[in-house]
Amino acid sequence: MQTERLERALGHTFLRRDLLRQALTHRSHGATHNERLEFLGDSVLNCVVAALLFERFGNLREGDLSRLRASLVRKETLSEIAQSLSLGEFLLLGEGEQKSGGHRRPSILADTLEALFGGVYLDAGFARAYEIIACLYGSLLSAIEPGSAAKDPKTALQEILQARRLALPNYELRETRGEAHAQEFEVECRIPALDIRTVGVGASRRAAEQEAAQLAVERIAP
Repeated sequence: MQTERLERALGHTFLRRDLLRQALTHRSHGATHNERLEFLGDSVLNCVVAALLFERFGNLREGDLSRLRASLVRKETLSEIAQSLSLGEFLLLGEGEQKSGGHRRPSILADTLEALFGGVYLDAGFARAYEIIACLYGSLLSAIEPGSAAKDPKTALQEILQARRLALPNYELRETRGEAHAQEFEVECRIPALDIRTVGVGASRRAAEQEAAQLAVERIAP
């Protein structure tokens, strides 16, 4: 597997090539896949992003820091970073996932990026993982405006509607997909007074509601 271009984009050359291969292997490809590395990488990522936010925004309260961290480690943000690395070109997928476009699926890209973070941690330690995550998140951190980013999408949407004296949105679970340990939820947000309907997808019902709310906020004219 030719991964030099990916490793240059990531900023790390793996000494343990087995870790890199495992990180890039989806469960549809074989028994040795990246779910355990994803579990580890998720924890590493959350720790690093929390530390970066703590250092950068010294005046923010715990709740605001938590909301900012949630926005930075969500599936959509991770998949965007993964796409910037052209990560989909290096995935090892089963035949079914290949045919269905798995190399472009945000959830697979996000999970694989987390697995890579877990692989870097095992390959070179926490300090190296910290450096790589800090580099990949540099532009995102620089773009944060704490005053506007501190509120989660559901809260922001609620305040917009209350300011217009409109009823609060309705959230309805439309579908739950996947196995019990890797479920994906689809939630619809409805605002009848504005004739707005948006659909969010996430690894939890709450995450899906937040995505749907964010899409609704973006559709409402300021």
